[in-house]
Amino acid sequence: MFSKTWFNDLDAKLRDMGLDSDDKSFDEIRENLSHPKKLSSDEFASCVSYVILAGGFSQKTAKKIHKIIMEKIPENQRIDDLLKIFNNKNKINAIVKIWNNRDKYCDGFYAIENTDDKIKYLQNLPHIGKITANHLARNLGIDVVKYDIWIQRLGVLYGGNPDLSEKIDNGNLNPEIKKLCDDMFNHLCDETTLPRGYIDVVLWKSCQNGLIKELKNG
Repeated sequence: MFSKTWFNDLDAKLRDMGLDSDDKSFDEIRENLSHPKKLSSDEFASCVSYVILAGGFSQKTAKKIHKIIMEKIPENQRIDDLLKIFNNKNKINAIVKIWNNRDKYCDGFYAIENTDDKIKYLQNLPHIGKITANHLARNLGIDVVKYDIWIQRLGVLYGGNPDLSEKIDNGNLNPEIKKLCDDMFNHLCDETTLPRGYIDVVLWKSCQNGLIKELKNG
């Protein structure tokens, strides 16, 4: 495990299964992390909205709902109408707020140069938390990792310290587990020469779809 061959095999299996995407395709994600482009305010709002919708849903469902909402919202921002598309008032309110303030939020993001400050900025957007901010940052072209449950489990497996499994927490990232995850990503970056954000999305998809048999789901 945790070799270039192992990683490339996971990547190939996901592509064969048609699972090579998040908001964008694997190739687009890789290119955007290697050569990030500046988004328009509309594109920025769409990107934020996708991440808001994606939490707790399959990629297929999130992409379907996201497409419909992004088609409707420029002309119809009535909450009741949008709730007919997706019945989650908190998320719909957040998406409408993002859309209505997209110029301000987009300009604010690109005015920041430091990566850590960019992520802190994203954490303060409507309905974006600490874990979600890293997901959003990666989709915006920042080469960072989303330390979610799957990645924490994989980091513990990489570190060979099963006792740390009890400290895995999606809302409160344990420093020891974070270090193991970072060590794992540093190792795989050296092995593959790929951006850590791309490695992250491939590993996450592989965990989610049961391709890493050594990983316990509980």
